[in-house]
Amino acid sequence: MADKETKIVYDESSIRSLDWREHIRLRPGMYIGKLGDGSAPDDGIYVLMKETIDNCIDEHVMGFGKTIDIKVQDNKVFIRDYGRGIPLGKVVEVVSRINTGGKYDSKAFQKSVGLNGVGTKAVNALSTYFKVQSFRDEKTKIAEFDKGDLIKEHNLQATLEPDGTAITFIADDSIFKNYHYIPEFIENQMWNYCYLNSGLTLNYNDKKFYSKNGLLDLLKRKTNEEEIRYPIIHIKGEDIEVAITHENSYGEEYYSFVNGQHTTQGGTHLLAFREAYAKTIREFYKKEFDLADMRASIVAAVSLRVQEPVFESQTKTKLGSTNMGPNDPTIKNFITDFLKKSLDDFLHKHPEIADALLKRIMQSERERKDMAGIKKLANERAKKASLHNKKLRDCRAHYNEEKDEKRYNTTLFITEGDSASGSITKSRNVETQAVFSLRGKPLNCYGLTKKVVYENEEFNLLQHALNIEEGIEYLRYNQIVIATDADVDGMHIRLLMLTFFLQFFPDLVKNGHLYILETPLFRVRNKQQTIYCYNEDEKQKAMVKIGTKPEITRFKGLGEISPEEFGLFIGDNIRLQPVILKQEVTIQKLLEYYMGKNTLERQNFIIDNLRVEKDIVEEKTLSES
Repeated sequence: MADKETKIVYDESSIRSLDWREHIRLRPGMYIGKLGDGSAPDDGIYVLMKETIDNCIDEHVMGFGKTIDIKVQDNKVFIRDYGRGIPLGKVVEVVSRINTGGKYDSKAFQKSVGLNGVGTKAVNALSTYFKVQSFRDEKTKIAEFDKGDLIKEHNLQATLEPDGTAITFIADDSIFKNYHYIPEFIENQMWNYCYLNSGLTLNYNDKKFYSKNGLLDLLKRKTNEEEIRYPIIHIKGEDIEVAITHENSYGEEYYSFVNGQHTTQGGTHLLAFREAYAKTIREFYKKEFDLADMRASIVAAVSLRVQEPVFESQTKTKLGSTNMGPNDPTIKNFITDFLKKSLDDFLHKHPEIADALLKRIMQSERERKDMAGIKKLANERAKKASLHNKKLRDCRAHYNEEKDEKRYNTTLFITEGDSASGSITKSRNVETQAVFSLRGKPLNCYGLTKKVVYENEEFNLLQHALNIEEGIEYLRYNQIVIATDADVDGMHIRLLMLTFFLQFFPDLVKNGHLYILETPLFRVRNKQQTIYCYNEDEKQKAMVKIGTKPEITRFKGLGEISPEEFGLFIGDNIRLQPVILKQEVTIQKLLEYYMGKNTLERQNFIIDNLRVEKDIVEEKTLSES
């Protein structure tokens, strides 16, 4: 029997009441999702920006303010709209008192994003510096905070500035450790706001973002004119807008929005759209096409305006509402009725597009039937292999089909060799981190068809480990991390794996799931201190910091790093480099350039950009002298 003194006491003293600031700081994930260091587009630092900009967007939607200014410099974020401005007597309360705001009056904000009065409070509580300034009726009010605590409330002052609200904040680096903003993620966020709010101009770090044609512009930016099978279908109605096309690549790609909010996890509106699209296509062509054939290679966007939307989390990434409003039709019926009329009308008016769409569907049908036998054998091999092979060391938390939920903090490391995979396996977090071990160099699959995915055992088992055979909807890990040595062979394996994902699962890359693991190249230490360095510059600084005669170790491979040390690099301090596709480069041209024939252009590129460690050291020495 356990000693009574070791029992946990549970009485009145165990009950605590936290104020709003303490609760947000204690449980930040409830309010802004995952924390992260900024290497993923849904990391908390971007959610802080989004929560602030959403308020500006709501002002624009209500007809107040056509411009928003955003500046990000040295981790300080400034956001300024030209709406009505927060009522001056309520400036402090609006950003520091929970459940306080103007959006509880549905007449004032019929179809806004931020309805629960939490957004700017979360930004305030999670910032080491937060400043709010309201401009209204030629007067201005300023309040400054530190981690949610009011540190200075300024008196009212006269101003000639136009009406509106300005927010400045610096995210707390004790919560968002080693964070940094990636400009491409912010720019993508800016574009999304523009596509969904015609007439709105966003000025981000001296770049202007503006869209005239909404979702049509979005799909033009997300696709390439040379790769789409037919001109983009663009249809609009009251409270709904849709854009659709098909590419030659594999996979499905959707962009869904509610009240201007990018619902990255979809929700009831995206499910309704996919079902309604399939139903409309079948009825138009009077043929019971297979769902997979109609959706293969589709790129589509849908935007909906819903009264008082219900999201499945504070971060508003998945819609849970079933109705368009309290007394309105269901979202499913609304979207079905819209597509049944508008998409059907469009296809009748544009027979050349209808013909091109039919050819794409029939091509997918032929490919699926040709692959049926191969897929069956490959699936049997994968099931049999999974009983015995040790290629996948799974984690305990991953996608749960029964509960229809995704664990968004899960990671799969793809590595090569027993020593490297062994070190990661021993040092990983078994709850959320899995390891897939490659056997030697994978096949260069550039230019090959998806048939090779099933015929090649390595690719087939990886596909099943990720659960992406039918697309990324049921992807078992949110982050797929390529972890290879920082030598020539490691870089080659990395390139071959990037080719595999870009060739056959481009939507996985486009949706921000693929990363490169950065591991330290050097360890600099003495008896008192150890510093791990990821490049030559960091090594030089560490040598100066540690002082005379430091011990310097050059890591040539992941297998040389002990499991104890590896735990430091794949835990809270993990450094991930996201694989980001630049808009101006198409996937096929990218693969052709790097993985196609060895052209003179590519040889010159390699020669011009080849830099070995010796050159870097010489440059460093010259610059210091």
